[in-house]
Amino acid sequence: MSTAAAPARTGVVLADLLPAARNRYAVDTALVLGGAALTGIAAQIAVPIPGSPVPVTGQTFAALLVGTALGARRGFLSLGVYTLVGMAGMPWFAEARSGMGFPSFGYVLGMLLAAVVVGALARRGGDRSMPRTAGTMVLGSAIIYSVGVPYLALSTGMSASAAIAAGLVPFLLGDALKAALAMGALPAAWKLAGRRG
Repeated sequence: MSTAAAPARTGVVLADLLPAARNRYAVDTALVLGGAALTGIAAQIAVPIPGSPVPVTGQTFAALLVGTALGARRGFLSLGVYTLVGMAGMPWFAEARSGMGFPSFGYVLGMLLAAVVVGALARRGGDRSMPRTAGTMVLGSAIIYSVGVPYLALSTGMSASAAIAAGLVPFLLGDALKAALAMGALPAAWKLAGRRG
């Protein structure tokens, strides 16, 4: 006789719990656009870091929450809208930037990939408990850095070690705090929805 607990219900993300009314397409469109807007607003919470062309922002936290809450497909579309609209001239990247000719643009590209990965993990239960949410957020952040730091080095001519010192190390404490916030918020949302575990 097995004493293992039953696996958590998977295949659903938080956005799937919203009523679709009669038009799922309209709901999904609103979620995608809302996620893009949330990321753009959070990007305006920016604190410059002395010696780094990359500020501390709320945009990475928003991007990871959007990917987790909306799932891989909608999360990618949401961050895709955010990226394309910003490239087209909307000043809603960090520090009211737009376009793609700035050193921190690689982090924006990393957010696209991270939204897909954290969304896929959320669909498999990666946001239902504190430890799983922590792992999901850490992996998402690592993906953002894996694109952002090399882009920073290439765009500025920094060495790899200088790019790590300027574009990764100063942000680790903030990322730990963001992961802690997510560890509380996402499992609590599932609990409130009556769908956890």
